[in-house]
Parts: sequence; structure tokens; C-alpha cells
Amino acid sequence: MKRILMMVFKNLLLVPYGWIKLCWYAAHVDRYSEAQRYELLRYIDARANWGGNIVIDAHGTENIPNENGFMFYPNHQGLYDVLAIIAACPVPFSVVAKKEIADIPFLKQVFACMKAYIIDREDIKQSMQVIINVTKEVKSGRNYLIFAEGTRSKHGNHPQEFKGGSFKAAMKSKCPIVPVALIDSYKSFDTGSVKKLTVQVHFLKPIPYEEYKDMKSTEIAAEVKKRIEKTIQENGGWE
Repeated sequence: MKRILMMVFKNLLLVPYGWIKLCWYAAHVDRYSEAQRYELLRYIDARANWGGNIVIDAHGTENIPNENGFMFYPNHQGLYDVLAIIAACPVPFSVVAKKEIADIPFLKQVFACMKAYIIDREDIKQSMQVIINVTKEVKSGRNYLIFAEGTRSKHGNHPQEFKGGSFKAAMKSKCPIVPVALIDSYKSFDTGSVKKLTVQVHFLKPIPYEEYKDMKSTEIAAEVKKRIEKTIQENGGWE
């Protein structure tokens, strides 16, 4: 909370303009292209990071596929994760977010600008429809992000189990899977500190459909988690 307040206070002159523009874009998403909406989000994100004394250390952006229609699978550390990846990723993407955070101010508007899907994990029919919709959109060339853990880890840089069902959309759309390793993202909002913080975002080499087509969803989940954990360990994130 302290860092969020610092983000606001250091951007006090910008906040009214940025908030009004974000809300306008969120309420009129079809008036703007995905590139225009993503540009606004990256601008607001960059100002928030400056105000919050956060530095994004991005690695592996060359691993982001040149052609659209891929899926990011990061480890999940907290509310800041999507903002960290937006700051690091030059290519627009959308997200599948759980309903529990869908109405949080600011995140609600960000998700609207991204045309995100909100998933109710307790409603199997609705969850299946989200997977079907995401599959169609990835096939049509949109990029998506799903947190395969389902909920954020309570152990910092140590990921929880990755759920196989989270990879169904990738399997059905036959798209590249891009593992993303986040390091120290949880420290942004969950520690109460306002000291300068570096958050690492590592885009790992994509896993093409040809590589995982004969694997079970649980096997894909285990492989993605293994690659992310290896990257976290190699870059000083293991505690």
C-alpha cells in the first residue's frame, strides 16, 4: 500500500488526466485499436513504476514470437505481475483474470482496455466458454496471458504447481507457449517497503506446438514450471 501511495503522490499532477483517459478508453474500447490501448497502458505503467521506485529488468524480449497468436505463461506472485509484464513487453497482449480481482479499481480499467476475459473458477461451464473464446482469439492472432498456478504463490519466487487445464487454450489453438519467469514482483506491493526495487521479467524461448503436441496438459504444465524455476534459480531469485 505504501508503494501504491507513493506512485500516486509522485504523479499527482498526472493522475487526474491519466485516470480520466484510462476510464474513457476502458468505456470505449472499440473506438481505439489494440495498439493504441496498449500504448496508453504502457505509458501509465511507466509513470507508475517511476513513481513507485520500481525498475523493470527485462530479458529475452527477442524470444517473443514475431507473429501474433501466442500465449504467455508466467509464474504468479501478486497484483503487480501483469503491470511488470506490460512494462517489459512491447507487443500487445490480453489476459485471463480471475473474478476475485476483476473489480479492483485501476486493474478493472486495465483489464477492460485489454479486453480481458474474467474467469469464474467455480463455474465449470463459464470457465470452458472462456477457454473456447481465448482459443478462437489466439487462432485469429491475439496474444494472451494465463497464470497457470491459478492463484499467486505465498512463497515469493517459489512457484506453486502449474495446473494442466490452464494449457488447454494453447493446445487447442496450437500456438507457441512462452514461459515467463518473474523475480521479485511480489515485493512491489506485498512487503510494505518503498525502497528502490528491481523486478526481473524473463521471456523464455517459446515452446512450439510441434514440441508439445504429443504431451499431456499436465506434462506441459510441469515442463513450463521447470523452465521457469531454472531461470529464477540461475538469476538469483532462489531464497
